Amino acid sequence: MLLQSQPRRRFAAVSLALALGVAVYPHRASAQGASTARLLRASDIDTMRVREDGVRVAYGKDSLQYGDLRMPRDGQGAKVPLVILIHGGCWFSPYASLRNTAPLAQALADAGVATWNVEYRRYDQPGGGWPGTFRDAADAADFVRTLATRYAIDTTRIVAAGHSAGGHLALWLATRHALTAASPLAGGLPLALRGVVSIAGITDLREFYSREKSTCGNAAVESLLGGAPDDVVYRLRDASPIDRLPLGVPSIHIAGDRDFIAPSIVREAYAAAARAKGDRVNIETIINEGHFEAIAPLHATGRAVIAAVLRLLAPTTRD
Repeated sequence: MLLQSQPRRRFAAVSLALALGVAVYPHRASAQGASTARLLRASDIDTMRVREDGVRVAYGKDSLQYGDLRMPRDGQGAKVPLVILIHGGCWFSPYASLRNTAPLAQALADAGVATWNVEYRRYDQPGGGWPGTFRDAADAADFVRTLATRYAIDTTRIVAAGHSAGGHLALWLATRHALTAASPLAGGLPLALRGVVSIAGITDLREFYSREKSTCGNAAVESLLGGAPDDVVYRLRDASPIDRLPLGVPSIHIAGDRDFIAPSIVREAYAAAARAKGDRVNIETIINEGHFEAIAPLHATGRAVIAAVLRLLAPTTRD
């Protein structure tokens, strides 16, 4: 049975310990010569052992509208913060599922954070793409309020975190409140977030469109939007994080220096644009690691992600 609480002092201690472990940037992931080592693949993450499956809960009527909730194992009745975790995979179902982010979800739960690891319809599935993929992410986030009526979740301390294409959706969640009522992506009551952790995330759909064939290997962006960016400019405006700045909450962007899906130059361009709009943005680059190390909890990039989530969720004087 999953318990539903975590003492604040233990959460703060874990947060400080992990944060101290990643305080100097860039992180050195391994010994000299590691740059020749094989980088992790999505399939490597999918075969990592996960201690618990979590509680599977439907947030909608479609068979793909569900998530796995993991609560910290020990506690004394206090409400705990939560991270909404969104997997990647180029918004394309053959590439990844929520199993890909399960090891990270488990590690975060072990660190004292409730995790809501969500599934959603991708563009190749009925109802996915425009606007279904976005609406699923939104509905999954809003469903946290329902989860909080059943579990000891502190709805004032929520962070969104996503890997790759899921990083795009996590950043987008922070912008929902500014959508016009006429937007097909609008709806629901946007859940307030403490911040966003973009885990090797896609921050600029127009920029990524120019690289999609060499990264995703297919027409990812136009399949998600229902057209090339220049042909659906109004959709791009509602969907691309860099076009929706400011977020209004802090964001932390973490990736390895050998990550060519989320290269440093693209993350820095997003950070510059966000700061110009008044956002607080941190960029963390981990040496000798790639795209999927970021969701592997025992790798330096994965540890940096856990520390970033804990920093954003740490209690403040207003809590």
